[in-house]
Amino acid sequence: MAQQTQGQTENPTGKAGIWGWMLFDWAAQPFFTVVTTFIFGPYFVSRFTHDPVSAQAAWSNAATVASVVIALLSPVLGAIADRSGARKPWIAFFAVIKILCLLMLWEAAPGSPVIYPLVLFSLASIAAEFSIVFNDSMMPRLVSAKDVGRISNTAWGLGYLGGMIVLIAVVLLIAANPDSGKTILGTTPLFGLNPVTGEDARITGPISAIWYLLFILPMFFFTPDQEKGEAFGKAVKAGLRDLKSTLREVRQRAGILRFLIARMIYQDGVNGLLILGGVFAAGMFGWSTMEIGIYGIILNVVAIFGCALASRLDAALGSKIMVVISLILLLTASIGIVSTGTSFTAFGLVPLSTESSGSLFGTPAEKVYILYGVLIGLAFGPVQASSRSYLARSIAPQEAGRYFGIYALSGRATSFMATLSFSLITTATGSSRAGMASLTIFLGLGLVLLLATPYPANRR
Repeated sequence: MAQQTQGQTENPTGKAGIWGWMLFDWAAQPFFTVVTTFIFGPYFVSRFTHDPVSAQAAWSNAATVASVVIALLSPVLGAIADRSGARKPWIAFFAVIKILCLLMLWEAAPGSPVIYPLVLFSLASIAAEFSIVFNDSMMPRLVSAKDVGRISNTAWGLGYLGGMIVLIAVVLLIAANPDSGKTILGTTPLFGLNPVTGEDARITGPISAIWYLLFILPMFFFTPDQEKGEAFGKAVKAGLRDLKSTLREVRQRAGILRFLIARMIYQDGVNGLLILGGVFAAGMFGWSTMEIGIYGIILNVVAIFGCALASRLDAALGSKIMVVISLILLLTASIGIVSTGTSFTAFGLVPLSTESSGSLFGTPAEKVYILYGVLIGLAFGPVQASSRSYLARSIAPQEAGRYFGIYALSGRATSFMATLSFSLITTATGSSRAGMASLTIFLGLGLVLLLATPYPANRR
C-alpha cells in the first residue's frame, strides 16, 4: 500500500476524473437521507402499519440484518478491491441491485405485506455499502497524498448537499398533509401524488434510484479505473492474508487499538441515532412526511454548518477534543430525546402542555425534540470527520492504506449492535423510548474509552 501511496503522487488524475469520483457521494446520499432516515423509514413506522412500536422494531431488524451482512463481507470485498484491480464492474453490479430495489419501493402501499419493503430496504442498504467499499478504495490512486483529505472532505460535503437538495424538493413539492392533500406551500403535490396512500413517501425510492443512476455516470465516464489484477480467488486469499497480518500487528500498538475499539463502539451509537432518530419521532408524535422531512432539512443545514466550524476547530484544538465535544453533544441529545414524551421532558421534571398551536411542530414537546435534533446535527458530521483525522495523525504515511482498511472494518464490524439492541429492548418492553436509551450506552462507553486514549494514538 505504501507503493500505491507514492504512485498517486506521480500520476494525479485530471479534474474531470476527480469530480466524477466525488459525485459518487452526491449520487449515493439521497438514499440514506430520504429513504433510510427522514421520509420512507418514518412512513413505514407511522403510516404503513397500525402498530408504530412493532414497526420501529421491524425497521430496526431490517437495518440489523443489513449491518450483519455488511460487517461479515466488507473485509472480503476490501481484499478484492486491493488485489483484483478494477473497481467499476463491482460498483456497476451493486448499483443495479440498489436501483432495482429502490424502484420497487413504490409498491410498498399501506396494506401490502410488511416483509416486502423490509427486504428491499435491506438489500438496497447492503448494495449501497458494498458500492462504497469499492468507490472509497479508488481514492488513493486518484490524487496526491497531500490532497487526499481535501478531496475526501469535499466529497463528504457534496453528499450532505445532494441529500439535502432531494429532501427539500420532496418536502416542498411532494410531501403533503394527508388531511388537506396540500404541500407546505399550499399546492397540490407534484404528479398528483396521494399522501393518504403514502405515495408522497413511496416516491422517494424511485427518486433516489434515478438520482443515483444519473450522477454515478460521470465516475464511469471520466474517473480512471485500475487495470485488472489478480484473479478473484487469489485476490480473496491474498487480501485476507494481508488483513490477518495487520490485525496481528495492531495488537502490539495499544494506543491505536484502543482508539479503534472506542471508535467502533461510539460509531454504533452514531449510526443508531441516524437510522432511528426520525423513526422514533414519527412514532411518538405521528409526524407526517412533510414534518419529518422538515426535521431532516433542519438537521442537514445544521450539519453543514457543524462541519464547516469543526474543520477550523480541528486544526486549532486537535482531533481528539473535537471528537470528545461531538460525543458529549450526541450523548446530551440522546438523553434529551429519551427523556421527552408528548407532555414532558427531562424525565418528567419539566411538564409540557399537550395543546398544539396548529402550526408546524405545534406542541411544546415537538419544539423541544427539534432542539435536541439541532445538537445531533451539529455533532454527527464532525464526530466522523475528526475521527478520520485522529487516525491520520496517529500513523505514518506509508501505513495509511492498511490502517484505514482496519478503520473501515472497525466502523462496520459491530454496526448491527445498536439497532439490534433497540429492537430487542423495544420488543421486550413494548417501549421504543427504552430501546432508544440503549444508544446512550454505546455513546457513553465509547467516550470513556476515548478519554483514556493518547493523542496521537501512537503515543505511549
